Amino acid sequence: MTHPFSPAELRRYSRHFLLPEVGMDGQARLKDSSVLIVGAGGLGSPVALYLAAAGIGRIGLVDFDNVDESNLHRQILYGKSDVGRPKLEVAKERLLEVNPHIEIVLHPVRLDASNAIQIISAYDVVSDGTDNFAPRYLVNDSCVMANVPNAYASISRFDGQASVFCAPNGPCYRCLFAEPPPAELVPSCAEAGVLGVLPGLLGTIQATEVLKLLLGLGESLTGRLLLVDALSMQFRTLTVARNPECPVC
Repeated sequence: MTHPFSPAELRRYSRHFLLPEVGMDGQARLKDSSVLIVGAGGLGSPVALYLAAAGIGRIGLVDFDNVDESNLHRQILYGKSDVGRPKLEVAKERLLEVNPHIEIVLHPVRLDASNAIQIISAYDVVSDGTDNFAPRYLVNDSCVMANVPNAYASISRFDGQASVFCAPNGPCYRCLFAEPPPAELVPSCAEAGVLGVLPGLLGTIQATEVLKLLLGLGESLTGRLLLVDALSMQFRTLTVARNPECPVC
């Protein structure tokens, strides 16, 4: 049987090959896939690390910040010696150390209406790790227009939520929240704080949803909103229907 894997890749992915639901065919599908991670911060860090380790062939990263010391309690891509360096520069080095068999594409830009659709449409799946509403709605609307599913998560203080938006026949983010709330009503993590481990928990859920989408496995969070309360360690799931009056989808 022919396959696209080097001897080093055969050793690396051996535990995936053992899963009948993945096997060589599934791993080859991951190798041929591409994922765009928007935001290389608290959520983007675990998503990027796990997807790189899993063998996603092409991973795109969107961010324009430098590493700050305040990032280090939750953004596990970075260390003390990286403070002051561009996040994407550090992230590429770290991810290729995790898996040298993949391609890392850097987008050191601020997503806006002039570039979002062009960037997003070049990938199979988006993982949205943005931390405020304007880019979140931009990512959602662009995913709808580009027909690219969006593995979404957000965090604040001790709580998080996750879903898959913009999948075929599924709702988009605006189906759930048609318009952003006033900024003063929903403070960012920089304003309200966040438990350092929380983005690791939600980011791992995002990475899981990305892999399920690419492999066609299981039941995705399409049409469901997962609510996570870390203090009580309770997980609740709400049904999210597609809104026929949605202004985007």
